[in-house]
Amino acid sequence: MLEQLEKIEKHYDGLCQSMMQPEIAQDPKRYSQLAKEKSDLDQTIEKYHEYLSTLTAIAEDEAMLNEEQDAELRELAELELAELQEKKPTLEDELKLLLIPKDPKDSKNAIVEIRAGTGGDEAGLFAGDLFRMYTRFAESRKWNVDIMNSNPQGVGGFKEIIFMLNGVEAYGIMKYESGVHRVQRVPKTETSGRIHTSAASVVVLPEVASVEIQIDQNDLKIDVYRSSGPGGQSVNTTDSAVRITYLPTGMVVTCQDEKSQHKNRAKALKVLTARLFEQKQREEQAKLAESRRSMVSTGDRSAKIRTYNFPQGRLTDHRIGLTLYRLEEVLQGDLVEVIEQLRLAEQAEQLKSAV
Repeated sequence: MLEQLEKIEKHYDGLCQSMMQPEIAQDPKRYSQLAKEKSDLDQTIEKYHEYLSTLTAIAEDEAMLNEEQDAELRELAELELAELQEKKPTLEDELKLLLIPKDPKDSKNAIVEIRAGTGGDEAGLFAGDLFRMYTRFAESRKWNVDIMNSNPQGVGGFKEIIFMLNGVEAYGIMKYESGVHRVQRVPKTETSGRIHTSAASVVVLPEVASVEIQIDQNDLKIDVYRSSGPGGQSVNTTDSAVRITYLPTGMVVTCQDEKSQHKNRAKALKVLTARLFEQKQREEQAKLAESRRSMVSTGDRSAKIRTYNFPQGRLTDHRIGLTLYRLEEVLQGDLVEVIEQLRLAEQAEQLKSAV
């Protein structure tokens, strides 16, 4: 670990030297790249220096105990040494986590797809609840929410809604939400007071630049039609809605929320590109040994990950056994504790794999 940290420190010093060069300072794009790379290493270098200072202090206290005759000084050295020896393994664990390679996708914007599952109209209402939960969470982080396509149902909620979250680390934070979300509650339409179980699926994809995955335009079939709302009524009087079919796999993406055909087409292509990229990533992950996968964020998207139990005011995340009895706050967008616990569980899994 120390050899790896020494190499990182040399690279870090090289970045600092390069950023002071006049030709680099006059090239905004290159300077920005170097500044970003340096910023990503700042925490690691700071923690490494703290670790080295701790090792030095331990060695000095041990030397003092071997040489010092004064009882009072020896007692002070023993107390400090005990604190430093307790601190040392904590710093080592923190450094190991910092040395785990970061997923480059984490810094990307996120495309979120919510679809009503089993449960009829109630599932659509729950899909609407999830959408509101995520938009309120996004507002708390000052992310922008851009609806890309929606298929509302007449009684409220959505059969499907796709939206983009534009903001810092949006995908890295939201990726834990992929999977099947289950709700247990008494539907508004239920007169006998029976508790129903419904579900909605959530898929979170990283926004992908066109240079990251190439799509042959000959593989696309693009249809345009008039947008429609709940009940089939026409929303626009022009053919602005767009349906793109990726012929090699039959994958279909539609977008109708914009009045401009051009904008709908651009949004549909973004969703298609993200889905194809995610499919490619899943195929690559499937080739890895099962023991090297993190089951927190890259598990099967069809797996039930969370239950929202209204009668008990309980939220349970089944991946890590987390149970919270503040369901209302979570549905109002307070997802911080849930996501932080999932992030810590994933880090522990990565650390175990690295060891």
